[in-house]
Amino acid sequence: MAGRIDERLRALGIELPQAAPAVAAYVPYTISGTTLYVSGQITVWNGERRFIGKVGRDLTVEEGVQAARLCGLNILAQARAACGGDLDRVARCLKLGGFVNCGPDFTDHPAVINGASELMTQVLGDAGKHARIAVGAASLPLGVAVEVDAVFELS
Repeated sequence: MAGRIDERLRALGIELPQAAPAVAAYVPYTISGTTLYVSGQITVWNGERRFIGKVGRDLTVEEGVQAARLCGLNILAQARAACGGDLDRVARCLKLGGFVNCGPDFTDHPAVINGASELMTQVLGDAGKHARIAVGAASLPLGVAVEVDAVFELS
């Protein structure tokens, strides 16, 4: 029997990618008590890199929004893995940290990271409302446009 979050994903037509393994000296997530920390997720869909380049130069802001949404999908995939497949264990999203690969004159970081933020509220409802940071970076791993990490409270 699917849980309520899986039902919501299905109703929204949202498919989650496979949770990606770590590619360096870190783990994809850790749990301490009832807090789940998800490592930074980049713009990869089941092993395929997407949204490569700098937002505002190589990619539009709207493409950056889609890149951030993809990071959010990867975050939810990691959360599902951390919860043994049961996303209903996620009580709420506490915080997102968003990084945008961009030039020094780019100022639309919040608009880009909204792609991940809006996904969390779309999927989790009021429990998806969170604190956040959205900053620019001179580069990101593998040349991707966006990276987002997350902190969740588990039930």
